[in-house]
This record gives sequence, structure tokens and C-alpha cells, in this order.
Amino acid sequence: MDKRPGSLSRPMLSMMALVLASVASHAVAAAPSAKAAPAHNPLIWADVPDIAIIRVGKTYYMSSTTMHMSPGLPIMKSTDLVNWRMASYAYETLADNEALRLENGKDAYGKGSWASSLRFHNGMFYVSTFSATSGRTHFYTTRDPDHGPWKETSFEPAIGDHSLFFDDDGRVYLVYGNARIEISELKPDLSGIKPGGLHKVLVENVNAVFGADQGGLKGEGSQLFKANGRYYLVNIASPGSRWARSVIIHRADAIDGPYEGRLALDDRGIAQGGLIDTPEGKWYAYLFKDNGAVGRIPYLAPVTWKDGWPVLGEEGKVPMMLDIPAGGQGASGVSGIVASDEFDHRPGAPKLPLAWQWNHNPEPRYWSLTKRPGYLSFVTNRVVSTLTEAPNTLTQRTFGPSSSASTSIDVSGMKDGDLAGLAAFQKRYGFVGVKMSNGAKSLVMVSADSDHPEEVASIPLSGKTIHLRVECEFEPAPEVARFSYSLDGKSWTPIGRPSRLTYTVPHFMGYRFALFYYSTKTAGGRVDFDYYRIGASSSPH
Repeated sequence: MDKRPGSLSRPMLSMMALVLASVASHAVAAAPSAKAAPAHNPLIWADVPDIAIIRVGKTYYMSSTTMHMSPGLPIMKSTDLVNWRMASYAYETLADNEALRLENGKDAYGKGSWASSLRFHNGMFYVSTFSATSGRTHFYTTRDPDHGPWKETSFEPAIGDHSLFFDDDGRVYLVYGNARIEISELKPDLSGIKPGGLHKVLVENVNAVFGADQGGLKGEGSQLFKANGRYYLVNIASPGSRWARSVIIHRADAIDGPYEGRLALDDRGIAQGGLIDTPEGKWYAYLFKDNGAVGRIPYLAPVTWKDGWPVLGEEGKVPMMLDIPAGGQGASGVSGIVASDEFDHRPGAPKLPLAWQWNHNPEPRYWSLTKRPGYLSFVTNRVVSTLTEAPNTLTQRTFGPSSSASTSIDVSGMKDGDLAGLAAFQKRYGFVGVKMSNGAKSLVMVSADSDHPEEVASIPLSGKTIHLRVECEFEPAPEVARFSYSLDGKSWTPIGRPSRLTYTVPHFMGYRFALFYYSTKTAGGRVDFDYYRIGASSSPH
């Protein structure tokens, strides 16, 4: 026997090995009974509206609306319908005109590109949208949605709220309309409506399902699917007695009808979307809900089939807990679509993480990640009067139930009349930042929650760098943004007052965190942002 301290004899070692093997085998046998945490609604507690989802093999792809943002028409990817990450954007800029350049008093707020349709056909990914800003219907194609490139085809006019559909015989169509839903056959190359092709009304009035109570939201948001040999047309509408989206589904045995319809879901305004199946044969409806200042947020509803009809939800309701493992979903489900950024640009890497979008078209000559390595540098090139007119404002989504963003800015290169900072951005925005006036810098908190920008607080600033933080609280009510600053990045001091967060139709988008720099007197100044870091809000409500 080995007499060294702490040693064990071979028989004892053999016995322990048997015990450990027994314990391990019991643990393996017990593992399947440990139930994984279920996923929850909302899927993503952030502004991801007008979603379209497809499945290619075991992978899901989702497109959404970001309107006046560039790059635009985001494409997201998932392997479980729950956890989504950014894959690419279908376009860098939608078009080049005064509205998208924020020039001559014009803008594309609440416009740009709207609800998209996403398809996969013969090895090719297709995503389509329409735009009153460009006046066109746009199609983008690629074989690799993660890396692109996306190729564009477009034609006039802008065909609203359409659903692109490839039938089994290879013919391709657009289904579209408001209240009256029509179908038009396209040329095979998507360059326009096919002369002499199928064109007819599929549903004369979506709202007829409400009987005499038809005066509400007119049927829109078409998405067309084929399942088990039948065609299913999904729309939203509401009765005249109230405004709350409901899901309406029509079905037919042939693509051109006749279609019969019914109310498929009427629950808390959760609506607009379509149907998706899993590789295992389960079905779900993907939808969204207006959720105050954070925006329009995605929900998933289980679907069963009865008499050839999809039945959405459980007893007419969208459940908060789902029969899918949560994976890494977390409280907000946003980990794959928002991102902190230290602005460390590595050769060969994308210039900015996909989480970033510019407010309107960017002006590339006036921002840089290489002018000062490790920083995002901005130089102004024009004079504007307010934040909503400022070019090169860089944004990411806020998220619920609460979220925060912080940054640090070197403001030593500012000129008189300049403002730079971090905003909770929408039409009724609020921000904390630095203002240069009469040769002196001051730390300011500005709120436009009354529709007119108001300088609520101002503190003299002597240093050349400052840390700023914005915290957005979406639940419980009231929804507010709070602002603070730090001289050392560790100890934070509140400034001003909470700014009320209000979703406005002119912008038609949930609040965004925004890094900004603009000049009101003389262009040519410069600021450098050191980092952008996100997290949950730490402020008590």
C-alpha cells in the first residue's frame, strides 16, 4: 500500500471509480427530466414591426421595417424562432433624394421603406418592400443573406403592403391592397407587372367579416401562404366600434379564389404577420403589438389546425409562455440585435456592428473610425437648427422593460453653436450633451416632450471629456427617460428632469438611443466618441 500522505490504494481507487460512474450514469439518466426554461412573449421587447418570417431547412429568417433608417430592411436569423441575431441589411440606402438626405427642410420620418415580404425560391432569397419616398416597389435578392451582396430590382409605382408569392408552377405574384385585396402577376425577372398576366380582386372587403360593424381599420398587411394544398391570406383589420388590430384569414383552393374568410384572433391588438412551421411540423403565427414608446414588438402564438383552418393562440389568447425552450432569450430577447461598441476598428472587419443604423442617409466623408483609432469621430458639414435635422446621427434600438446607454465624448474640437451628446430619439426626444456657446462649454439636458426643444438644465463644463448616460423606462407607466453625467465614468450625477417618452405617428418608430453632433452656427467642428455601452436601466421608477 502506498503510505504517502493523501494517497489511496488501488482497491479504494477502483471503488471510487465505480461510485463516480454510477453517479454519472444516474445524472445522465436524470438529465432529460430536467425541463428547459420556456420561451416567453414578447419574443423581442423592442421595435421590430411588420415582420415576415421564412424557414429554410432548420434555419429561420426574418425581415422587418426600419423606414427612414440606413442601412435598411434588416434581415435577422434564428435556429429556434426565439433567439434572433442580425444577418445583414437588404440595402445600404433606399434612394438618394432630398428627403433621405435631410436637405431643404425635407425628411423621410415615418416614410422610407415599409412592410416587407420575405421568400426563398430555387436557392435564392427574395425580400421586397415599397416606398412612398422613392415612389417604387423594390426587390432585393441574394443567395447568401449573411454576407450578400443583395441585388436590387425596382419599378414604379409603389405597391403598398404587398406579399410576394411564388407558386408551385413557378409563376410569381404580388398580393396587396387596403380593404379590397388584389393579386397581380409579375414578370419572371420581377421588373414589373406581367402584361396579360393574372390580375383580379381576391377579397372585395376584408372587413366584411365584422358584419355591419365595418368602419374601423381597413384590411391591410397582406401575407399569402400555401399549406396542405390550400392558399391562406392573412390580413389585419378592426371593427368600427374600436381601433385594435385583429387577424383576419381567408382561404381558397386556388390562388385566384374564391376566398372565404373568418376572424382568426382578437387579443390585445396583437396582429399583423403570418404563419410559419417548424421542421417537426409544429405551427406558429408571428405577430406584433403596439407597446407604447418602445415601439411595435413581436409575439409568437401557437397554431393548431381544425377543419382546414389555422386556429391561433390558446382559447383565443396569445399566451405569455411558449412551448419552445428559451435558450438565451433573456428578459428582453434583444441580445442579437443590439450591441455595445468600443469603436475598435479592426482591418477587414465591418465598419460598424449591424446593430447600428443611421438616421436617414449617412454622409460617409464626415464620420470615421480611423481618424482617431479606438474612437468614432464626427465632423459637421452643414448648419441645422434641431436634432431631428442633424445628419450622421447614429442610432440603436431601445428595449424594455428598461434599458440604458452610456458614452464618453472628447469635445475639445467643438465650435461655437455646436451640440453633441446622447439622446432618447424620436420626434419628442430628450438628450444629455455638451453645448458650445460664446466660447464656453456647458453640460445641458434638453427635452422636446412638449413638441418644442427646451433646455431644462445647464452646468458649466471645463474639461475636454465627459461621460453621458440615458436610461429609458418603459414599464411601469409613465414611460420616461432619465439623464445623467460623470466626470470619471464611475460616479454618475442626474441632470435635468425625466423626459416623457411618447410614441408619435410622424416618426412611426420606437425610441432609439442616438449619438449625435450638429452645428447651429458654423460647420467644421469635431467630436470623438470613445465607446457606446448598453444595459438595463438602474434607476428606480
